Amino acid sequence: MRTTLEYIFVLIALLITTFLTSAQTSEKESGKFVVVLDAGHGGHDSGNIGSGYKEKDIALKIVKDIGNSLEKNKDIKVIYTRDKDVFVTLRGRAKIANDADADLFVSVHCNAHNSSANGTETFVLGLHANQRNFEIAKKENEVIFLESDYEKHYEGFNPNSPESFITLSLMQEDYLDNSIRLARHIEDNFKAQQKRKSRGVKQAGFWVLHNTYMPSVLVETGFLTYKQEGAYLNSKNGQTKMSKSITDAILDYKKQLDFNVGEDLYQVNSAEALSDAPQIIDNVVFKVQIAASSKLLEPKSYNFKGLEDVSREKVGDFYKYYYGYTSDYSSIQQMHIEAKSKGYKDCFVVAFKDGKKIDVDHALKSASN
Repeated sequence: MRTTLEYIFVLIALLITTFLTSAQTSEKESGKFVVVLDAGHGGHDSGNIGSGYKEKDIALKIVKDIGNSLEKNKDIKVIYTRDKDVFVTLRGRAKIANDADADLFVSVHCNAHNSSANGTETFVLGLHANQRNFEIAKKENEVIFLESDYEKHYEGFNPNSPESFITLSLMQEDYLDNSIRLARHIEDNFKAQQKRKSRGVKQAGFWVLHNTYMPSVLVETGFLTYKQEGAYLNSKNGQTKMSKSITDAILDYKKQLDFNVGEDLYQVNSAEALSDAPQIIDNVVFKVQIAASSKLLEPKSYNFKGLEDVSREKVGDFYKYYYGYTSDYSSIQQMHIEAKSKGYKDCFVVAFKDGKKIDVDHALKSASN
């Protein structure tokens, strides 16, 4: 047990060092919302092969369709981890996203199983909730073994060892809530737009999600081993429809994030634009949501980078953590800036009335009427 704990602490330290180095050298194109699109597998790694279809080819076609659509938006910059049939290491994919200081990382794959399993599922990072999720993550992570000197590059991470997954969720906890938000948009679109069977949003320990320091999802667009689904995903029509659902989900996510975080009329990021005058909204409480996690943490300052006045709320299987508690909108804006300065770059202001969450703009508009 002691040896396992020592291994975990050493690995965490190495990961933190890697993250800090990457963060210091990254530079994002000013004013752009950066989306990194990752087509799974490639080159000598064909991925799943079901009914004669190659995962690497289907994933690349879907990703390029998504990119072509997103690039029509002048506010979005698209970066591909690969745009042709080449092999890219998992660490190379993560490095591309981190160096770009991306706002989103979306990895596209196709599933396989030795049964009649079918349907889509979108994963966010987390400890495997069940054996099947562990097996899926293990299968995707085993591409590590195709790399030379993988022991050196992955600091002893073993895709076949459950203990290796313990550390995977720790570094991505700050981004979990937004990752889940995007994943739900994607799965909802598959179901509503394309009438596909959705297996839901799930958590598993994918290495490539763990080492990207932004909201990240891995999309399994369907099972190539299920004859009808494999044929659909291998068709131009199927690829176009699946890419549309993912594209629309990204655009909806960005719109929602802009609205919540501060790029619209009511949420202002600039300290110079904030007023010091109190703006009290009766019967409304504002908080800054700083994190969401499957882990139960004590709302103490030492767990949240020195922030005081942290509260916790359980929502489903996750815990949401908030900074601040005030009816003064001017005050919560200052708290929002402070939380971002502490490293919670994806935090956002939320509003509650009578204990129920409401839209921030609704709270502000109701106060002006």
